[in-house]
Amino acid sequence: MDNQQATPRSPIALYLSLPILSWAFYDFANTIFSSNINTIFFPFYTDEVIGTSLARQQVASTFVSYANAVASIFLAIFSPLFGVWIDRTGYKKLFIVWFTSISIVATFMMGVFGGIQSDVLMWGVPLSYALVVVSFVIAKFFFNSSLVFYDSMMSDLGTKQEMPLISGFGVAVGYIGTIVGLLVYILVSEGDFYKAFIPTAILYLLFSLPLFFINKDTPIPKHERIKGSFFEGYKEIIKTFKDMKSHKPVFTFMIAYFFINDAIATTIAMMAIYATVIVGFSSGQFIILYLVSTISAVIGSFAFGYIAKRIGARNSVSIVAVLMIVALFIAVFAFDQWMFWIAGSMIGISLGSMWVTSRTLIVELTPENKRGQFFGLFAFSGKVSSIIGPAMYGTITYQLQDYGPLASRIALSTLIIMTVIGLIIHLSLRKDSIAKTT
Repeated sequence: MDNQQATPRSPIALYLSLPILSWAFYDFANTIFSSNINTIFFPFYTDEVIGTSLARQQVASTFVSYANAVASIFLAIFSPLFGVWIDRTGYKKLFIVWFTSISIVATFMMGVFGGIQSDVLMWGVPLSYALVVVSFVIAKFFFNSSLVFYDSMMSDLGTKQEMPLISGFGVAVGYIGTIVGLLVYILVSEGDFYKAFIPTAILYLLFSLPLFFINKDTPIPKHERIKGSFFEGYKEIIKTFKDMKSHKPVFTFMIAYFFINDAIATTIAMMAIYATVIVGFSSGQFIILYLVSTISAVIGSFAFGYIAKRIGARNSVSIVAVLMIVALFIAVFAFDQWMFWIAGSMIGISLGSMWVTSRTLIVELTPENKRGQFFGLFAFSGKVSSIIGPAMYGTITYQLQDYGPLASRIALSTLIIMTVIGLIIHLSLRKDSIAKTT
């Protein structure tokens, strides 16, 4: 969209714009996948299959964290190239459709493999579980890959001034999708958590369709495209890194985001097992807790869209990081369930709000002709931290498995340190440096 649009749209007109509404519904769709598969039912299924004792429950945490780390390794390799692809071709929706479709098929296959009964072992675990893990890695990789294109699409939907509201609206609608996705729990309330995978795949597809059919690409004419193979895109990335001084603010933020996202990604991946195994929630209680956290995320997403518009994305990110630090501190020392209710609500606000504010700040900090590349590097920063965080968490729980629940509390406490480091780096991002880029 023309960033010099003469008449600013009201929030209602903005939210009811068909391209923005269909774009937001894709957030609705992919959040169903993220919450049902990544946060809830894959960890529950893992604990059901692997966690047959206190020590084995820590091993289950290790499997979940390592599976997340493997998916992130592949994304860290390819996500910078996806950004270059965007800048070279202008195609965004095209790749969203392809990558989402592959993710949906892999999610469906998780349900198929989970239903297989076999005594055959692979990697020391049942073959059916091993196949579910492989399918999970594929589904998560392509899910996250699609987000590089989806996030970059946001800048086409409105002016820079409208970005905080558009971003907040998308995230809020996405978390409403979480509530719809939780209806799948009705099918698995008595166990057999693999039965949640196929219904999740169907919902993921259904709510992706508006973006598939309504939003349009604006491809760069072929005669204007930079020639070269896909992997030659690394040369452009290296060139951007060499020119880092010209883009210092955005690189500073990406380093800060690396540490903050380390805490966020690991919390998302481990929240279900931590709440049930360590704090003592039943699966049904956790679903209610997650519902409350989701409602908190919806409220936080809308609120921080307006907060970011009023005080700026930089200050908003700082506030969210502080909220995350306090929430993690409470979670580490949560010996009674009421403490984790507080932590869960604060984590919900933090997760939704960080997504709103970070995307907005990337748009503020980046030149339009390199925005796709920087969104790719932004995803790269996030996914490298998504390797380190879960891998570190899993290693701690595995090495300290004989200490039972204490192992998970120690692992979670490392996330506080990561968030504090990220906040300190982020605070070095000066307001005047942001002003120069906008």
